Amino acid sequence: MLLQFEQNVLTILLFSPLVGVLILLLIKQEEDTFLKYIGIVTSIFTFIISIYLYNIYNINDSSFQFIKSIPLINFIDVKYAVGIDGLSLVLILLTTFLTPITLISSFNSIKKRVKEFTVFMLLLEVGMIGVFVSTDLFLFYIFWEAMLIPMYFIIGIWGGKNKIYATIKFFIFTMAGSLLMLIAILWMGNFAALQPDGIFTTDYFKLLSIVHLIPKEIQIILFLGFTISFAIKVPLFPLHTWLPDAHVEAPTAGSVILAGVLLKMGTYGLARFSLPLFPQAAIQLTAILITLAVVGIIYGALVSMVQTDIKKLVAYSSVSHLGFVVLGIFAATEESLQGSILQMVNHGLSTGALFLLVGMLYDRKHSREISDFGGLAKSIPIFSTFFMIVTLSSIGLPGLNGFVGEFLILVGSFNSSFIPSKWFTIFATSGVILSAVYMLWMFQRVVFGKITSESNSKLNDLSKREIGLLIPIIIFIVWIGIYPSTFLKITTNSSKNIVTQMNQSIQNINPNQLSK
Repeated sequence: MLLQFEQNVLTILLFSPLVGVLILLLIKQEEDTFLKYIGIVTSIFTFIISIYLYNIYNINDSSFQFIKSIPLINFIDVKYAVGIDGLSLVLILLTTFLTPITLISSFNSIKKRVKEFTVFMLLLEVGMIGVFVSTDLFLFYIFWEAMLIPMYFIIGIWGGKNKIYATIKFFIFTMAGSLLMLIAILWMGNFAALQPDGIFTTDYFKLLSIVHLIPKEIQIILFLGFTISFAIKVPLFPLHTWLPDAHVEAPTAGSVILAGVLLKMGTYGLARFSLPLFPQAAIQLTAILITLAVVGIIYGALVSMVQTDIKKLVAYSSVSHLGFVVLGIFAATEESLQGSILQMVNHGLSTGALFLLVGMLYDRKHSREISDFGGLAKSIPIFSTFFMIVTLSSIGLPGLNGFVGEFLILVGSFNSSFIPSKWFTIFATSGVILSAVYMLWMFQRVVFGKITSESNSKLNDLSKREIGLLIPIIIFIVWIGIYPSTFLKITTNSSKNIVTQMNQSIQNINPNQLSK
């Protein structure tokens, strides 16, 4: 029985939220509280399964684990195929950790159409987990697209006053990029069929074994098809314009999941597919992508500095922070990749917590304008303490999670043979300084600034439920900052595999091409 559970653990994990969905569909719309509890219990159960998955995962095995494969279309090689490595595992844990937190955080704030909201949140969790466990590109694409539907409704129904504009913009941007990826997947499957004894396949491992046969010019086109789709999701400058609108208009739960997990699907795609499948194309286009990443780091920081809305400031900060992740991925050293993977988790924790705190503040004040606050350290000291810790972690203070990821990315990038100049890393470092400027300036005005309204002194401090939501995040923020080895050892083999593939590919490229 236990052996069967282990063999099917990914499938059980993937579809466990659907059990909650089926139960929710049987409950009357009027049972709001009961509906909320069903969603929370289901998401916690899914998290428990992911913890079990972590406990049985073998960190010494460099190959994919818990592989399960079931044919979906017999006359072509398209199947339900799942498996994970360390990269997948940490993002699955992040997803299952944040989902119950977001559902609990929305317990009092979501008051209309509770049943639909809870169903969409659980369906969204299925889509996110599906992206991280799929080892068939067709299945990956299905989950990648399916995830759009619940997020579309979460923003479109429970969002702010400009929710329709933000939703349509989010959907069009993501869908346009996804179509490019679909074309690339279909071309690769057809290319596999043209090989001796070949058959149309979307199996990740089979395609990985034949991509070296694809002409370099075609590899570049295919690489762009995947990478543009992932870059939109990150979002990488200049494809970022949908993000601030989506964040500002989304409800708190939507913003947390969007920042905490959905954006990581883009960086996950870059590390999982763009580099391993098309390493030679990645190497030839590294200078362009690194340039966009560095520009995004600086641009996102500068735009954050002039924001008057706290939520929009945090949204633009994501463009800057995820620019570091993209930099580390395309630097393609073991240190930079380890740092990028860790920074995906760090950003999910820190920025997710920031959106939670901003949502808690909005519930009390019904405003997100920095100028409407001030003096919160006296009126709501517990909130201010949590806000301070999360702000410092977002900045990258040594001893907290953000520092470790950024340090590894910068060290690895500075020593990378794939980056044409060390100046890229030097300019990227300015983003750390700018981050301190806009985050500390915002914090000072909100928490210690002049009290602009008498109502600020009458705000209620955090409730026990809200404190309980934030404490687990704070624990991981400190844990990663003090002892990152707990998490880095999970992804060591994943990083080494990508670096090995890149180093093997560079041997087949003229050194002069690297600077093109």
